Amino acid sequence: MDYSRIKYGDCSFSLIRLSHLVVMLCWIFSHCSQQEENPQCEIIPGSMSLPVLQKEGDITLGGLFSLHDMVVEHTVSYTSTPAPTQCTRFNFRTFRWMQTMIFAIEEINRDQRLLPNITLGYKIYDSCSTPHQALRGTMELMGTKTILENVTQSGGNCSGRVLAVIGDGGSTQSLVVARFLGVFHVPQVSYFSSCACLSDKQQFPAFLRTMPSDFFQVDALVQLVQHFGWSWVGVVAGDDAYGRGGASIFADKVRQFGACVALHEILPKNRDQAGVSRIISKIRSSRARVVLVFAVEQDAAALFDEVLRQGLTGIQWLASEAWSTAAVLSSPRKYHQILQGSMGFAIRHADIPGLQDFLLRLHPSSDDSPGDPFLVPFWEEVFQCSLALKTEHQEYRPPCSGAEDLRKVTNIYSDVSQLRISYNVYKAVYAIAHALQNMRRCVPGASPLQSCPDPEDIQPYQLLHFIKQVRYLNSFGDETKFDENGDPAAMYDLVNWHLGPSGHMEFVNIGRFDEMAGKQELQIQEENIVWNGNQTAVPLSVCSHICPPGTRKAIRPNFPICCHDCVVCTAGEISEHTDSIECMRCLPEFWSNQDMTACVPKAVEFLSFSDTIGITLTTISLLGSFCTCSVLFIFTRHRCTPIVRANNSELSFLLLFSLNLCFLCSLTFIGRPSPWSCMLRHTAFGITFVLCVSCILGKTVVVLMAFKATLPGRNIMKWFGRAQQKTIIIFSTLIQVIICTVWLVVAPPTPRKLMPRESPIVILLCDEGSPVAFALVLGYIGLLACLCLILAFLARKLPDNFNEAKLITFSMLIFCSVWVAFIPAYITSPGKYSTLTEVFAILASSFGLLGCIFAPKCYVLLLRPEKNSKKHLMSRVNLDKL
Repeated sequence: MDYSRIKYGDCSFSLIRLSHLVVMLCWIFSHCSQQEENPQCEIIPGSMSLPVLQKEGDITLGGLFSLHDMVVEHTVSYTSTPAPTQCTRFNFRTFRWMQTMIFAIEEINRDQRLLPNITLGYKIYDSCSTPHQALRGTMELMGTKTILENVTQSGGNCSGRVLAVIGDGGSTQSLVVARFLGVFHVPQVSYFSSCACLSDKQQFPAFLRTMPSDFFQVDALVQLVQHFGWSWVGVVAGDDAYGRGGASIFADKVRQFGACVALHEILPKNRDQAGVSRIISKIRSSRARVVLVFAVEQDAAALFDEVLRQGLTGIQWLASEAWSTAAVLSSPRKYHQILQGSMGFAIRHADIPGLQDFLLRLHPSSDDSPGDPFLVPFWEEVFQCSLALKTEHQEYRPPCSGAEDLRKVTNIYSDVSQLRISYNVYKAVYAIAHALQNMRRCVPGASPLQSCPDPEDIQPYQLLHFIKQVRYLNSFGDETKFDENGDPAAMYDLVNWHLGPSGHMEFVNIGRFDEMAGKQELQIQEENIVWNGNQTAVPLSVCSHICPPGTRKAIRPNFPICCHDCVVCTAGEISEHTDSIECMRCLPEFWSNQDMTACVPKAVEFLSFSDTIGITLTTISLLGSFCTCSVLFIFTRHRCTPIVRANNSELSFLLLFSLNLCFLCSLTFIGRPSPWSCMLRHTAFGITFVLCVSCILGKTVVVLMAFKATLPGRNIMKWFGRAQQKTIIIFSTLIQVIICTVWLVVAPPTPRKLMPRESPIVILLCDEGSPVAFALVLGYIGLLACLCLILAFLARKLPDNFNEAKLITFSMLIFCSVWVAFIPAYITSPGKYSTLTEVFAILASSFGLLGCIFAPKCYVLLLRPEKNSKKHLMSRVNLDKL
């Protein structure tokens, strides 16, 4: 928190001001050294004296309050007496704080239980919200002789010496005052300075405060931002120690939990419209929906005036403690549109009994405030009238009638509903009073010092030690104590700006922050929150939208970490949570779903009966079987005819049977692979094709030998009778049976899953088990096919009407071509297409054999029956013999 309203311009001393102070100090030392014989070393009136409100007492407490917001600058020539300081823009709220200090002192004086037989006095100066005036007031509080005594260590006692100072309000002013008082170890208890820098006891050994450090306020603000998930927050700070320090700590802490600062701007102190307009433009372009204004109320008002002028809406404003309950912003209706729903932390408040009546007692003609130099400007500002003659520097106001009454006026001064800083002033006075009480009750050996101080000659450094040790429970149930840094326990109310039915802004408590509460420091009642624009939904303030499940965050180059793009997970990867940093790859047997949010079992792919390809192959296979059965039926009907008998009907029937098995064995390759189907498909294929090729080999041998047997002197057929033919077929087939049996025993084909990482399917197929055995099966079939092709080629010139050598030659050429092409196609085909290639080879070779060998004969049997005669078959033979 803070109330640092320094003069327009730089927040630190200018070189002119600094040199002015050096000149004044040098003048004090030289002037007083010339008047050593004078025990009352006084300051020349008009050179340094300031208006003071004072009351004598046994112990005097100093007070510094920024009763004015500005100081009119005068040029310093260093050749003449400087013009009196002129402060302007009277502040009602600070005047109430000053009256609270007087109220607390008089309350203690009336109650003799705390400090019996001791009267507290006060000496109060106006610091005019500038470090220069604050330092001048401090020097007058200390007194010239007191300063010289501390510098020269000459000792002595000066009546009316101030033992402690309450103030100042602004952190910037307190920095200057604390450095000065720290040299002399005069305790300073501030009621409104919250800069974390003031906790440094190396630089400010005599500084304490009843206002929590900004470190705790920033901690509360960071937890608030984190609670609502705001990761893109703007920060606007006042150009003073309070604003710069608090905003810097906030920005650092926000980044620690992963959020980002969308903008970090400094508000100019001189209400520079161009500078403030530039800040508004940056807020608009940053797209931040939540902006923290860490500044005093005057600086915040300058910002919001420009916000209204430019029509910036839709921003959720977060208030620092300095303006979270500021009437200067909540009372004017012009701010209601943009500030409704604002929230911020405010220090704890209390209802101080009797304070309002004490505040309203004031009157220029009353005896309660004789010699009060601040009452006249206050009265004139409240009632806009004049109590004195108009000067050339004053604006004209009508004379006061004397009938003015504070009880008939409602303003910030008389409003005691939000006594927060006033309560801090009240606690500061009582903390010093309790320290004085502890000093009077000091027991040797139990004192924080080596010995108990003399009650009649209390030194400031002695009081400082006792204030550091003070710990008491006030009448409101709040404990007051200071830690090793002079800071009190941090307790804040989280207030939300609600627009009441009457049109007035109300501060509604929606939570609290207590640093002593452990892990649950921040407690929020979300159901009572009203957001900017009278919305009930939490505003979203992010640089990039939340990445939904199924995506991951990809950081944008040259942007803060909170700015990212949402990239969809690649196939086979998922993200189950929002804002995932990376996608997780699924296990090999799983694949990502369509939304990339979950791993689901991969689709199993195999040559199925329900697939289009499976249905087509099944149809072709059954068609081939049907054609084979039809040929078998035709041959059976014409089994006694010459053309059937001339081509060895038994071998023909056996060949048709084996061809039928070849067509049907292709069905074992279709369907979900199982251990039994895998073993059956390869063995059935190998054996049936060997049986088929063996039958063709037998027919080829019979045709070739039958022609040779018709030559004179040849008796070859006795070696190739029916028994020998059967033996050839059985022996040839038996070899394949043995190969398949050994294959099934040693390394049988089994179902296998192929799970490629980049594929959404699991390929289910039959693994050959032993590639060698599979090669032997195919090789043996190829061997028989080549032998049959060679024999048929040798018999190609036999009479056409007698033999089928040419037909066998063509059929074997087709058979060998198909299976030679099958090998590379099978090796290179992926997944189920390798099975499809094998089925296609089986069907193509089977149809080739069926068509080439039996189609011509069926043509004769069905369409040219006149050629189905022994005479026709023998006529070509006789012609060839001639």
